[in-house]
Amino acid sequence: MQIPIINGIYTDNTADYRTSYPLNLVPVPKQNGIANGYLKKADGIALFCGQEKGGTDRGGINWDGVCYRVIGTTLWQVSDRGVCTSIGAVSGNEQCSFTYSFDRLGIASGGKLYYLQGGTLTQVTNANLGNVVDVEWVDGYFVTTDGEFIIQTELNDPTQVSPTKYGSSEADPDPVIGLMKVRNELVVLNRYTIEVFDNTGGAGFAFSRIDGAMMTKGLVGTHAKCSFVDSFALVGSGKNEPCSVYLGANGGLTKIATREIELIISGYTDEQLSKIVLEAKEQDMHQHLYLHLTDRTLVFDFMATQVMQQPIWFELSSSSNGKGAYRAINHVWCYNKWVVGDRFNSNIGVLSNKVSSHYGEPAAWEINTTFLYNGGQSGQIKSIELVGLTGRTNTIADPQVFLSWTKDGMTWSNERLHRQGMRGQYSKRIIWLRAIGMFRQMIGLRFRGCDDSLASFTAIEADVEAFGNGGQ
Repeated sequence: MQIPIINGIYTDNTADYRTSYPLNLVPVPKQNGIANGYLKKADGIALFCGQEKGGTDRGGINWDGVCYRVIGTTLWQVSDRGVCTSIGAVSGNEQCSFTYSFDRLGIASGGKLYYLQGGTLTQVTNANLGNVVDVEWVDGYFVTTDGEFIIQTELNDPTQVSPTKYGSSEADPDPVIGLMKVRNELVVLNRYTIEVFDNTGGAGFAFSRIDGAMMTKGLVGTHAKCSFVDSFALVGSGKNEPCSVYLGANGGLTKIATREIELIISGYTDEQLSKIVLEAKEQDMHQHLYLHLTDRTLVFDFMATQVMQQPIWFELSSSSNGKGAYRAINHVWCYNKWVVGDRFNSNIGVLSNKVSSHYGEPAAWEINTTFLYNGGQSGQIKSIELVGLTGRTNTIADPQVFLSWTKDGMTWSNERLHRQGMRGQYSKRIIWLRAIGMFRQMIGLRFRGCDDSLASFTAIEADVEAFGNGGQ
């Protein structure tokens, strides 16, 4: 019997069946003769620049082929060799927004707007600018919002703002939370509504609302949105609704969150949800959407979802027990590599498929299965095999795999250990013989480990013997 490994099941105190997503394992849709896909260790994080920078990462961008990051209260330039050079000071301690024109890099940080031009960082001090919540560049204009108005800079001088050239999003009296540019249109994301504007070149505010393009969902936090699969994704809700994850499509919004994702999101306060950072990463035929919550990171794979015809989510964590935040944030593709910030300190890292550790520390991985149900009859699992590619480890140690099982979805057995295979043991099989024994009705399995191996897992094969009604 082959058991699916893409998702698992557990239960909670409310007598609810909950979905368990793979931890630090990326679902890859690929016909390999064994199954329709497999789970591959997520890329590890290697140190790129360990210089102390006085804070944690607040955002990054690739501008003119150079990586720039705000860490703490400083804008840094990061070279292709990992050399970090301080550019200047910015205010605030929360996530920043970046955008750029032909000759300027714009940064919204701590309620202020900064420009980097010709290697010099300056603050826009025009009194008409007001508090800067977010910034975007559209058709020659830097556009900001203070939460109430949409504010454009002067076309011939981006440091100047005229109070006669304010715009507003008036479909609903909800505050403006963020701005985006999608297909060269200005998208204004309010708390409960979204409006789209086009540049019509008026004498005052240059942008006009596109009638019929309003959406009745809104954004929960300024950075809970990003460009994704030729459109945009966001975390938010409509009026009198809990938050979910949506993808812009065909002039509307499509929900991509599963019930489990919505249950997870509902466990956070409004203040915590306003700190969400959403970002996209595309590589190797994966289109990943990273949902960074305050203490965990969940990832949606758009391409795998299309191929496998089911929502594909997984979880990333940098801890050794799987409980805790994922350190990498604000992914920037630059110098032919993914340059990432750190949520814990001022490190700058790069993603690497040569390791699965995070800055040299092994990270936990875990697979839960759905329940094996024997039609209400007793049964016995004579053997369990975790099928995969072994012998790809970066250390001389022999990685370990731990098996446990549950008969109710809440309580788990003691673990049974099996060696995963030392370096070069490519034909090593991970099989437990008579480790579980009899079960009365149903049983769920859990496999976990914590190592720096590069193993991938393709299937779980179980040899199940049914006892029939007489064995109950």
